[in-house]
Amino acid sequence: MIFDDFTKPLADRMRPTTLADYVGQQHILKPGKPLYEAIASGRLHSMIFWGPPGTGKTTLARMIAQHSDAEFMPISAVLSGVKEIRAAVAEAQSIQQQQNRRTILFVDEVHRFNKAQQDAFLPHVEDGTVYFVGATTENPSFALNNALLSRARVYVLNSLTTEDLLEVINKALSDRQHGLGSQGVEIADDIKLQFAQAADGDARRLLNLLEIAVELASAKHSHIIDEAIATEVLTGGVRRFDKQGEEFYNQISALHKSVRGSAPDAALYWLCRMLDGGCDVAYLARRIVRMASEDIGNADPRALQLCMNAWDAQERMGSPEGELALAQAVVYMACAPKSNAVYVAYKAAMQDAKTSGSLGVPVHLRNAPTKLMKSLDYGKAYRYAHDEPEAYAAGENYFPDELTGTRYYQPTPRGLEIKISEKLKHLKELDKKSS
Repeated sequence: MIFDDFTKPLADRMRPTTLADYVGQQHILKPGKPLYEAIASGRLHSMIFWGPPGTGKTTLARMIAQHSDAEFMPISAVLSGVKEIRAAVAEAQSIQQQQNRRTILFVDEVHRFNKAQQDAFLPHVEDGTVYFVGATTENPSFALNNALLSRARVYVLNSLTTEDLLEVINKALSDRQHGLGSQGVEIADDIKLQFAQAADGDARRLLNLLEIAVELASAKHSHIIDEAIATEVLTGGVRRFDKQGEEFYNQISALHKSVRGSAPDAALYWLCRMLDGGCDVAYLARRIVRMASEDIGNADPRALQLCMNAWDAQERMGSPEGELALAQAVVYMACAPKSNAVYVAYKAAMQDAKTSGSLGVPVHLRNAPTKLMKSLDYGKAYRYAHDEPEAYAAGENYFPDELTGTRYYQPTPRGLEIKISEKLKHLKELDKKSS
């Protein structure tokens, strides 16, 4: 069966129309919360929705109009000016006089309006001609003027969680009237998760990616979104540096592994082989600096400084004089204590950063330079470490709430990291006593 709205993008077709269908934002949309009760009862007030793209700001504004039997009048700050604002107000006045209906004037990207354009709304919000609902991805404290802010309540919308996005996918796959239910699209749970993580909290982006994947599968006369299609949609082509052939990379690998394996003579040999073969010296210098952080790290922080100095010396003196500085750095690193603790910690943290989405900064760690931000408890209960015993706020959490207690960095029992490990253990003991 084909429906007329199938000509529209999937994200538009799947836009919720009722609170029951709306996904996410439970911190403001649970029964008992002011916004939920206002929507459910049809009690209107002017408001600002502040949140990342694809979190449901426009959808929420439409639902408010529907639940309160109000006219929904959208304008975009990107395409409109004072002339369009006046025309919208005039239309709202006509609707009020002829139909005795209220009007919600929805302004998307409201932060794009300048002060004069924002001021144009004020008298009409004051006299009740329109209920103003603005949507913005920018901090209202900086993007909107105080006069407009004082007449509207700010609601903060969060990025959708992975669970929220999986729910959006499942709704789209099962909905036969507006979604993909009539097309028999199949997608495994692990691939659904890939799409949800790639969307990074944005439902619109998620549905756009899903729609592209369906089109690719259809082009292959299939209704299954498999790993190959997911990879094509979510990552695109893979870029790689491949100008000097396999043997070139075999040699740089041998150099790196010789340094890591504490074999200064072999490391020096492979360095000379590459220099003799005409390798780009700047490329070698970059790789040598990388080795210092990846394989020595905090076991001997001087290695990184020495490598940077060697790079600087090579650039200043050129060849062949500068190449001796690179040789000095390579031999030093091969003889230094080894630790990949920072490298391992970095990879683990990067993996969390990529897969956990845009987790919010805990409220107590946020700055609060404006009244609005203070009213949202930004910076509340923050403990200034310098005022604490040993300049350490024992028991404090600096992670997003979802990652509290995560540990990435595990110092090795080698070089300076022995002392670093002792220091971290001592701080952990202070944390335990605090809790």
